Amino acid sequence: MVKIRLMRIGGKHVPFYRLVVADSRAPRTGRYIESIGYYNPTTEPSTIKVDEAKAQAWLRKGARPSNAARVLLEKTGVLQHGGPTPRG
Repeated sequence: MVKIRLMRIGGKHVPFYRLVVADSRAPRTGRYIESIGYYNPTTEPSTIKVDEAKAQAWLRKGARPSNAARVLLEKTGVLQHGGPTPRG
């Protein structure tokens, strides 16, 4: 199964995340299919950058976002907030 999830690439006490499309069996910081954005929680306000076209394309292909990725996609307007979410 393909997932959209966060991959931590920041250093110790300096979190920085890439929003990636990866196989659900791959490790958190391991191999991924495509990077579709990033999230920097250390800036004020937090920086979220998502390539909406790539995210929509992967969602149409059946990629399922993790809980954290879903929140970020909702904040950027890629996903509808509060709508039904597929399980799996």
